[in-house]
Amino acid sequence: MRNAVALAYTAGSAAPKVVASGKGAVAERIIELARQNGVYVHESRELVALLMDVDLDQQIPPELYRVVAELLAWLYQIEAALPPAQKTA
Repeated sequence: MRNAVALAYTAGSAAPKVVASGKGAVAERIIELARQNGVYVHESRELVALLMDVDLDQQIPPELYRVVAELLAWLYQIEAALPPAQKTA
């Protein structure tokens, strides 16, 4: 069964928050909506397993700050390299 977690980060916030999570059909829908909206989908079973324990609308725990920060930095670099027409935000 597939799991999915969606994170959101607002500049100035202490940490990203879990804004959606689910298993099976719910996970598939989260992934589908992300792709439809140009949101990058990163697949890491280990990270998703850890994030599934975080309640909705709660910030990620400090133990995950570094790995999530590295992922976000990598995504920002990818997006910065895209032509303007392909950028999501």
